[in-house]
Amino acid sequence: ARLVQQLCVDGDMVLTLVADDEDSGELAGIVAFSRMDVEVDGKVIASVALAPVAVVRHYRRQGVAEALIQAGLAHLGDAGAMLCFVLGDPAYYGRFGFSADWARGFASPYAGDYLMALPLQGGAMPCGVRGRADHAAAFAQLGQAQ
Repeated sequence: ARLVQQLCVDGDMVLTLVADDEDSGELAGIVAFSRMDVEVDGKVIASVALAPVAVVRHYRRQGVAEALIQAGLAHLGDAGAMLCFVLGDPAYYGRFGFSADWARGFASPYAGDYLMALPLQGGAMPCGVRGRADHAAAFAQLGQAQ
């Protein structure tokens, strides 16, 4: 919750989608996408980070997270975002097309097998030497004591 709050306060939140139960009106899940600073060949590339995604326990394994993520990716692609990054389980996010191979070569404190990217413009990856991929400042505060 603090991450979402800080992303909003800092003006880095790009898109937030929620799912609710039509019968009860209860919140079922949320996905958020925030601004990233990404460069390829020294040029800024419109990019976002997917995080967090959360689903209320009794709505899990019903496709809520999948629907939220897919809707968000489609919306952001239509809006012109080139890349989406996520830090998470490759087995889970791989089914959406995220891959560590797409993220390799970007300088990031999160670089490694769990930092994945997904090209959003028909699978086209911006050409050139990969530079940096910086998440919004709120991510750096996650591990710090509050």
